[in-house]
Amino acid sequence: MSRRHVITTGCVLAITALTLTAAPAIAQPRTAEPPAAVAARKPPPGMLEALQRDLGLTREEAETRLRNEARLTPIEAQLRGQLGSRFGGAWFAGSIAQTLVVATTSAADIPVIVAAGARAEIVTRSLADLQAIKKHVDHALPSRQETGSVRYIDTKINKVVVLSTAVTTTTNILENAGVDPVAVRVVSSDERPRPLSDVVGGEAYYIGSSSRCSVGFSVTRGTQNGFVSAGHCGKAGATTTGVNRAAQGVFQGSTFPGSDFAWVAVNADWTPKPLVKNGSGGTVTVAGSRVAIEGASVCRSGSTTGWHCGTIQQRDTSVNYPQGEVSEVTRTNVCAEPGDSGGSFISIDQAQGVTSGGSGDCTSGGVTYFQPIGEILTTYGLTLVTDSTTPPGTGTPPGTGTPPGAGTCTGYPQTVTGTLNSGQSAYQPNNRHYRSTVTGVHAGCLDADDGVDFDLYLQKWNGRNWSVVATADSPRPDEKISYTGTPGYYRYRVLSSNGSSPYTLKYKTP
Repeated sequence: MSRRHVITTGCVLAITALTLTAAPAIAQPRTAEPPAAVAARKPPPGMLEALQRDLGLTREEAETRLRNEARLTPIEAQLRGQLGSRFGGAWFAGSIAQTLVVATTSAADIPVIVAAGARAEIVTRSLADLQAIKKHVDHALPSRQETGSVRYIDTKINKVVVLSTAVTTTTNILENAGVDPVAVRVVSSDERPRPLSDVVGGEAYYIGSSSRCSVGFSVTRGTQNGFVSAGHCGKAGATTTGVNRAAQGVFQGSTFPGSDFAWVAVNADWTPKPLVKNGSGGTVTVAGSRVAIEGASVCRSGSTTGWHCGTIQQRDTSVNYPQGEVSEVTRTNVCAEPGDSGGSFISIDQAQGVTSGGSGDCTSGGVTYFQPIGEILTTYGLTLVTDSTTPPGTGTPPGTGTPPGAGTCTGYPQTVTGTLNSGQSAYQPNNRHYRSTVTGVHAGCLDADDGVDFDLYLQKWNGRNWSVVATADSPRPDEKISYTGTPGYYRYRVLSSNGSSPYTLKYKTP
């Protein structure tokens, strides 16, 4: 089928300011209502207005879109697990995301997809096939921008797309490398991503005497507070000052090119909060980092252009900047301008990533790429600071039902089991806690049935409340946590974000 692409000129941007002030998350009174439903019914301040402006929706349409996304997202996670290697990708269709489309390589999956409440589409190549083809394309093309400044998987057309200013040359290179020409579409484009260093407006931080970027999301690493931002903003060891020019922190790690992310450890004068500026004097609360589906609404907060929204276009995108290639970023139709690098991309209340680069502007429109938050947290062993008011669900006594197999949870000496329905949670071990007398690693491994979405949280008693010190909240049934902590009292919280299942939690203490 024929698909049209909007192509513009690219660049890397320098970005939003997240206020760094607040306490770790704590457990609150439990309720059975899923967090996604609450977020959809009460969107963060400024989000509806931005969606109306940037997507051309009425207020009612914007509200309906967010409700649809919250309702359909768990279905995507369920079908992704059920289809396995046949899964060809999923995306929202319609101006208000009224339809979830799920692609499969087998017509036998159609009844399962339809019964779950989605629309089925049969494709030739699975998502795993497309990922392998894209790796082949990335290796085949040189790092020159004219032979493929951007490469991404377009699940809607079931192909890998290459944006190039030299279509014939690029096509010949791919053919000579043995890349399947039927699986790749080379599109003529003037897009030439590049870094932009002139940063203006908004709360920001400074690197040295002249360079400036903005905070992405607040994080912790053990007892150390900090934030994440773009890697091209500064190198490891570079010192930062805050918007008030007071001493702030030091870059602990930075990657660019290859990827585009960094983290800064801040001093005791700065306390991380789970907040993102919404461009109108308020803030949006960060409740987690669940990955949004292609076609989902996403908003960006930047120090130059403030708060703008759009939709997620493609994941696993490779971009050639003058400094080199950056891979595995996410492509969006959210606009951005110079000065917006490093800032926050958020979907409702779920952190998505930090701005890397883009093209166009917020007058004529553009394309912007963000570095997914998950890779940043995993690479540096960071924990995202999230809101303490996310409903934990209703506890269910452990030990009921038949627990699933141990899966990949090996080498953990302690084991507890339980069963949860959708929206419920339980504290382990056995609705109590355990004590650690030495500094060391706390490791937990959660295993539940395929097709559900279970999350795992490690909490520590701070003298007044239980604070979340580590989070594993992917859209999958199985989760792992590894956290280095000081002596104290700890417990795990197991949450069913979607689906009912018995579960096994294995853990080890220092």
